[in-house]
Amino acid sequence: MTLFTRLFAAAFLTVFAAVSASAEADTVSDICSEAEARYVELMGHPSAEAAGVTVVTMYKYNFCPARITVPVGTTVRWVNVDKRTSHSVLVKNSGEPESDRVFAGENIEFTFMLPGPQDYLCGPHWEVQNMIGRVTVVP
Repeated sequence: MTLFTRLFAAAFLTVFAAVSASAEADTVSDICSEAEARYVELMGHPSAEAAGVTVVTMYKYNFCPARITVPVGTTVRWVNVDKRTSHSVLVKNSGEPESDRVFAGENIEFTFMLPGPQDYLCGPHWEVQNMIGRVTVVP
């Protein structure tokens, strides 16, 4: 393989990776917009207006948003807005068991009392669908 061919291949792969990452971000953004619309349909108000909690929706094998930052003592409410899929939440290293599965319109809550990053996942969908999120808790 000539130097030109190697350089061309490297440049192509770099551009392809950037385009793929951008398309994936657009797809997740679209999914999260759909999730918010479903939330409003089910709950009658935007997720930002949920009293006393921070809402994360579960939709099409995604947490929306997948990464949040909250102060210590915040309760996160995960709401399943999928029509036909159940989800669960397991906050890793919390000492708490995985939640029961919830269906459309149902929710799971967890109050974060320790500062630092805390990863969570959907028990049935983290491995195959990469349904993983993170809550960063600040003092």
